[in-house]
Amino acid sequence: MDAVTSNGEHRHVTVKLWPPNQNTRQILVERLTSNISTPTSFTRKYGCLDEVVALKYAKQIENSAFGSASKLYEQEPDGDGTSAVQLYARECSKLCLEVLKGGSSITIIEEQDTVDSKVDSAFRETFFDISKGKRAFIEEDEAQTLLSPLKEPTNFYTKICFSNRSFGLGAAHVAGPILASIKNQLKEVDLSDFVAGRAEAEALDVMKIFSEALEGSQLTCLNLSDNALGEKGVRAFSLLLQSQTCLEELYLINDGISEEAARAVCELLPSTEKLRVLHFHNNMTGDEGAIAISEILRRCPLLEDFRCSSTRVGSEGGVALTEALAKCINLKKLDIRDNMFGVEVGIKLSEAVRNKENLTEIYLSYLNLEDDGAIALANALEVAAPSLEVLEMAGNDISAKAAQSLTACIARKKSLVKLNLSENDLKDNGALLISKAFGEEHAKLKEVDLSQNSLRRAAARTLAQDLAEKPGFKLLNINGNFISDEGIDELKDMFKKHPDKLGPLDENDPDGEDFDDEDEDEDEDGDEDGQDDLEAKLKNLDVNQEE
Repeated sequence: MDAVTSNGEHRHVTVKLWPPNQNTRQILVERLTSNISTPTSFTRKYGCLDEVVALKYAKQIENSAFGSASKLYEQEPDGDGTSAVQLYARECSKLCLEVLKGGSSITIIEEQDTVDSKVDSAFRETFFDISKGKRAFIEEDEAQTLLSPLKEPTNFYTKICFSNRSFGLGAAHVAGPILASIKNQLKEVDLSDFVAGRAEAEALDVMKIFSEALEGSQLTCLNLSDNALGEKGVRAFSLLLQSQTCLEELYLINDGISEEAARAVCELLPSTEKLRVLHFHNNMTGDEGAIAISEILRRCPLLEDFRCSSTRVGSEGGVALTEALAKCINLKKLDIRDNMFGVEVGIKLSEAVRNKENLTEIYLSYLNLEDDGAIALANALEVAAPSLEVLEMAGNDISAKAAQSLTACIARKKSLVKLNLSENDLKDNGALLISKAFGEEHAKLKEVDLSQNSLRRAAARTLAQDLAEKPGFKLLNINGNFISDEGIDELKDMFKKHPDKLGPLDENDPDGEDFDDEDEDEDEDGDEDGQDDLEAKLKNLDVNQEE
């Protein structure tokens, strides 16, 4: 449809037919009640229902049809909702007929005085989302149309998502008063990527409008990611941040969180005692910024999920973070990948994870850990994190020297689902040892990545033997190694029943590279007899898998 702006211009506005608002749904319930309770030539054939009973059935019918139509709409988010509306109507008609015939699966919820409140609670729409479809600017006229459901006095929205739509000043001035009117009922607010493509001055003004509108709300979740905030952006949200005392989740991903911006976040958050999730991925925080973030961590006794990956943090900042993390005893997920920590931080981090009994996922790739850091962490994790599901240590210059500690750790992790040790230097010695850790108790294991580790035929064959037939296993990635053509054929034969479990091998180099004699038991011609001898020596290796 075309809308006329304040200056007389015509602008095309896309009108979504789904979801219907609460008033529309209530009207349909009343119509359904009348259809199955009013005597007509049709209802006389099957018998009509008492009006009170009919109302209860009508609410259940409408709710069931709404759920089916919503699922269809989620599969076609770029449509206008026509298909969902048609299914909604068909389902209501079909269920009405089934109720009258007495063969419907629809039942009335009967729990004394709570029946109406339970049915009504299913009625309420709580999530308002305008992020579907293509990324686009939103101006004043479209904002009036899109945000109109939020102005309804009987709306029950507690969660809103404005992501993927870039607000200009006009749209922000429309949104501000609306948000201010419902801020006391909001619990989750997603403003990620909501000023994309705007000039800095306009973007900052938009942020201030939203911040002022939401000031005083008691949010549990706030997402400000993908907005290139920097310090100016963080301070543009000062009123909102300073007023939050119940936050449980805060996301500042890809936001240009520099040293100054990190200090601003630390300064503006008055209370983090309830914070469970804190994400700072892909920023330019650096050491000084990490020190500021560590101050926040010290005030987060309930923290369960911390992400500070790809943030340019070096040794000094890494030490500060790990010292603060030592206090977070409830941590379940730790992601600090892609930083410049080094061996010292790895050893320090090993001390911090020793008391992490609830840890289920740990991402330690690309941290320059080397053997000493990896050994310290593996030894610590061996006695901690009994329910560890994900262990990643890719790209850390880990050699076979650390394999014994890694093997002992892996052997004890019966809940392990994913192991990533890619882009290291384990070679056959290390990989063969690690493969012995995968016992029958590792029933949940789904993915193992040992790509780019200078592996050859012996290690590849042993890994395949240990993993190919494991129930539930999904992917072995050993690409980018030095497996001979014969070895490749063996692998494909081992996985012939489940070829999808073997990752691509297009980057494998069958010619390999020369190894020092002290590293591998090979003869001067470089044949694989030495590898077979090594494999034989390891066949009887016992790995302690007792808790």
